[in-house]
Amino acid sequence: QVQLVESGGGLVQAGGSLRLSCAASIRTFSRYSMGWFRQAPGKEREFVAAIRWGGGTTFYADSVKGRFTISRGNAENTVYLQMNSLKPEDTAVYYCTGSRYYSSAYSSTASYDYWGQGTQVTVSS
Repeated sequence: QVQLVESGGGLVQAGGSLRLSCAASIRTFSRYSMGWFRQAPGKEREFVAAIRWGGGTTFYADSVKGRFTISRGNAENTVYLQMNSLKPEDTAVYYCTGSRYYSSAYSSTASYDYWGQGTQVTVSS
């Protein structure tokens, strides 16, 4: 049974930073591609960032490029999302996700097998 547990969300002022963590109970974690999505009230879930199983290739949504950094610690079975220069429009529930298979459609929710329960990020203006 694969479980993904996010942590690190909270309330922060605009311009501030947060670091999200996702602990994965996956025996072969290093072979999984991992990602972060977010969903704001009344909106669809949208892609934020992804990292390939090898860890050397990352992808970002244009809206967060240059501000957010995805990384992974394979020894710790954890994926991180460092969020800097936060804006009110970054307010959403952030979800960690993982896939056993490589897909070029890394920004699609359909490309992922497992999802965490989400962690709330609120950025005040």
